[in-house]
Amino acid sequence: MTTLADTRREYDFSSLSKKQLNQDPIEQMNLWLEQAKQAEFKDATCMTLSTTDKNGMPDSRIVLLKQVDESGFSWYTNYASHKGQQLLDNPQACLLFYWRDVDRQVKIQGTVEKLSTKDAEEYFHSRPLESQFSAAASNQSQPVDSRKQLEDKLEQLKKTGNNTVTRPESWGGYRLLPESFEFWQGRENRLHDRFTYTKDDSGKWLITRLQP
Repeated sequence: MTTLADTRREYDFSSLSKKQLNQDPIEQMNLWLEQAKQAEFKDATCMTLSTTDKNGMPDSRIVLLKQVDESGFSWYTNYASHKGQQLLDNPQACLLFYWRDVDRQVKIQGTVEKLSTKDAEEYFHSRPLESQFSAAASNQSQPVDSRKQLEDKLEQLKKTGNNTVTRPESWGGYRLLPESFEFWQGRENRLHDRFTYTKDDSGKWLITRLQP
C-alpha cells in the first residue's frame, strides 16, 4: 500500500542559473508572473501570506496579488481580519508564490504598510458589484451563527444599497516592501536551483546561490 512517505515526483521542467536572472528581483518576479499568466495557470497571481500574532504564533492564508511595482507587492483585505490584527502587532510578513506546472517558487520577506484610502476606494469600486456587497456584509474573521444569517445580511444590504456600495472603513490594502527574495526552480533528484536576493549597505541587490 502506498503511504505519504512514498509520494514523490521528479522536478524536471527547467533549470535556473545566475546568468539567467535579472539583477533587479522585481523585474525577475514580473517575468515569472507574466509567464505564469501567459500559460493560463489557474490562480497564477495567488500567494500564501504568512504573518505572526503578538505571541509569535505563525498564521498563513492564500490571498491574491493585485499590484507589483518597484515599491512592493499589494493586496486588499479587511483590516479587522486576523491577518490585519497580526500585521498591526507585527508589520512583517512573508509571501510565497508556487507554480506547480513549472516547478517554481518565489519567497519574498519584508515589512508591510497600509495603502492609501484613495487606493482602497479606487480598487474597491473596480471590483464586481457582488464582491463589493459581500465585502460590505462580512465582518471578516468574526464568528457568525449560520450562513443564513450572513446571507440575510447580504440581501438586506442589497435592498437598501440601490446598486451602490459604501466601502467599509475597515476595508483596504497593504503593501509588502521587499527586503529579500528567494527564487526556486525544482530540479531532478532534488538538486534544486535556489537563488536569494539581499541588499548590501549601499542598497544594491546581491544574488547568491544556495544549496538545495
